[in-house]
Amino acid sequence: MIIALPTADRVRSHAFYRDGLGLTAFGEPADDGVPEPLQFRLGADVTLMFIPTGGFGWVTGDRPTAEPGVSECLLCLPAANDDEVAEQVARAVAAGAEVVSPPSVKPWGVTAAVVADPDGHLWQFSTL
Repeated sequence: MIIALPTADRVRSHAFYRDGLGLTAFGEPADDGVPEPLQFRLGADVTLMFIPTGGFGWVTGDRPTAEPGVSECLLCLPAANDDEVAEQVARAVAAGAEVVSPPSVKPWGVTAAVVADPDGHLWQFSTL
């Protein structure tokens, strides 16, 4: 499975996902030093790929992408405990994320927080 997201700036996205989420890109680097296409392995059969915003329409048949601040998808990363949620948020913010929802215990009993990456994609860090 490949999850594809649009990005306005490949270099910025590479730095954010490397430094903010601790992911490792794979593939041959392009002239800018970032693998082309920009991809991160999330699991054995799951890859996160970034497509430049200008080219995203080529893939989606020129269907418009969501404006910044509008989300159709929430991407989630598990955390072992409350402290790890806070650590994930801090690392993401240091790499350029905006806190959408700070860490808190939710009514369903988990601790969760949501941040927006530099392109506005939402990531939730949550205890299981």
